[in-house]
Amino acid sequence: MSNIQGKVSREIRGHIFLIGLDRANKRNAFDSHMIQDLSLALTEYENNPELRCAVIFAHGDHFTAGLDLVELQPKLAEGIFSFSDETVNPWGTVGRQRTKPLVTAVQGYCYTAGIELMLNSDIVVANENTQFTQIEVQRGILPFGGATVRFIQAAGWAKAMKYVLTGDLFYAQTAYEMNLVTEVVEGNNQLIRAIELAERIAQVAPLAVQAALKSAHQAFLQSPEAAFANLQGLLNPLLSSEDAQEGVNAMLERRAPQFKGK
Repeated sequence: MSNIQGKVSREIRGHIFLIGLDRANKRNAFDSHMIQDLSLALTEYENNPELRCAVIFAHGDHFTAGLDLVELQPKLAEGIFSFSDETVNPWGTVGRQRTKPLVTAVQGYCYTAGIELMLNSDIVVANENTQFTQIEVQRGILPFGGATVRFIQAAGWAKAMKYVLTGDLFYAQTAYEMNLVTEVVEGNNQLIRAIELAERIAQVAPLAVQAALKSAHQAFLQSPEAAFANLQGLLNPLLSSEDAQEGVNAMLERRAPQFKGK
């Protein structure tokens, strides 16, 4: 099943949802329409209980050249990055937060909002040709999709500030060394590898994955103490789930488990 709505393609493969930035003639630069449609696609993923993992990728040679400031500049002051409680914010700064896992595959240009988008995912696969820049300060604005928090948390203050305060270019290996990406791959295999990882996630118990993700988000966004305090509350519902019993049965019967998300 595949269709294109607005500026983002969708495809369902089993329990995986493929979300493709599809404005290749503009190097997938984010205008207000693509921002809105990406939010809608992630909301569809969040609301569909059959979907266990999503992959964000980009059609064409580049993940994204960043923000289409010509189209967006008049709208930024209106809060184009403000999202309702019903729609998922792709950048996870305000509004409804994603609760299910997300893998992102990047290549070519991955600029500004593209870096921030991947930093708000859980696993990132980068093509070795990917080049990055957090160039907002060279355009008279600041990064406002999460980089002032997540870039620093991932890379550390000294390394992150070099790029956040200059807008200088950096490349895939540097991004890997700064913990911004999970893996760097050769050839045009970033989407293939991202789908492989998504399939691995989709094979395990979805309720357990979501609980683990929630605990990690609590530690990351609130504090380690908050995450520790909530561990038992996340564990208890899992212990009485059908999937937990299936995990034990599969181990005893020496077979692969078949999880149902119940």
